[in-house]
Amino acid sequence: MGALMRFHKATLALLCLLLLLAFLLSLGLGAVSVAPMETLAALGHTLGLVSLPTDNQLIIEQIRLPRALMGLLVGTTLALTGAVMQGLFRNPLADPSLIGVSSGAALGAALVIVLGGWWLADMPEALLPYATVIGAFGGGVVTTLLVYRLGQTGQGTSVASMLLAGIAIAAISGALIGLLGYLADDRMLRTLTFWNMGSLGSATYPRVIALGLCCALLCWRLPLQARALNALLLGESEARHLGIEVERVKRELILLTALGVGACVAVAGLIGFVGLVVPHLVRLMLGVDHRRVLPGSLLLGGSLLLVADVVARLVIAPAELPIGILTALLGAPFFLILLLRTQRRSI
Repeated sequence: MGALMRFHKATLALLCLLLLLAFLLSLGLGAVSVAPMETLAALGHTLGLVSLPTDNQLIIEQIRLPRALMGLLVGTTLALTGAVMQGLFRNPLADPSLIGVSSGAALGAALVIVLGGWWLADMPEALLPYATVIGAFGGGVVTTLLVYRLGQTGQGTSVASMLLAGIAIAAISGALIGLLGYLADDRMLRTLTFWNMGSLGSATYPRVIALGLCCALLCWRLPLQARALNALLLGESEARHLGIEVERVKRELILLTALGVGACVAVAGLIGFVGLVVPHLVRLMLGVDHRRVLPGSLLLGGSLLLVADVVARLVIAPAELPIGILTALLGAPFFLILLLRTQRRSI
C-alpha cells in the first residue's frame, strides 16, 4: 500500500514537471523560436525578477505569455470538468459536451457574430470581441439551465434524461449554427468558421484574468466533491446511504461544469475531446479514486493543450492550424478505440 501511494505521488510530481516543460515550450516555440535561456530571461523580466529586457521580450510578454496562460487554463478546465462528468455519468465515454454546454455556447457566439454584425454595427470595433464572449457564455448558461430543467423528475434529477436532452439540444444548436452560416456574409462566415474550429490566437490578458477567475473557482470547489464522486460510482442509492446529498452534489457539479466549459468556449471557441481523453489517461495511471483523478486531470489537461498548441503553430508554419482540428484528429481515434474496448467488455 505504501509503495502504491509513493507511485501515485511520483506520478503527480512528474505531471507537474510535464506541465512546467509544456509551458516553457509554449513560450519558446513558434514562427520565431526563442532560445530556452532567453525565454527564461524574458519571463523573469515580465515578473520583475530581471532588470534588462531581452531581444524577444515583446514576443514573449505580449503574444506568447497570454496565449500560454490561456492554453493552460482552457486545458485545465476542460479536463477537470471532463473527469467530473465521467464520474457523474459513471461512464468513461462521457464528455462535458454531452449536456449541450459547448453547443449552446457556440450557438450564442454564432448569434452575436452573425446577427450582431447587423444589430451591433455601430458598436466600436474594440468591443465586438467582448460581445462574442458574452454571447458564448450566455448561450452555455441558458443551455445548461434548460437541460437541467428537462432532467427534473418527481424523484429528482435524472442523469439519463439530462443526457438525452443534451444530445437533442446539441443537434438543434448545430442546425441553427448551420442556418446562421447560410445567412452570413463572407466576413461573418470566416469568423464563424474559425470560432467553430477553436483557437488560442485571441488570447489577451483581460480574457486570461476572466477565465482564470472561473478556473480558480472550479479548482477550489470540484476537488471538494471527490468523495461524493467516489460514492456516486457505486450508484445514487448507495451514495445516499453513505450520507451524500446526491441532488445538491449533482446540481453543483452540473452548474460548475457549465460555468467552466461556457467560459472556455467563450474565449477559445470549440476545442473537443480534451475532457474525454485526459481523464481516461489519468485513470490508467492513478486509478479511479477521484482524489487523485481530479488533480491528475488538472495537470495533464493543461500540458496536453499547451503541447497541442505548439504543434498547431509549427506544423504548417508560418501559418497556424486551428487547435480544435488538431485535438479532434487526435481525440476521435482515441474515442473509437475506447468505444471498441467498452463494447468488448460488455460482450
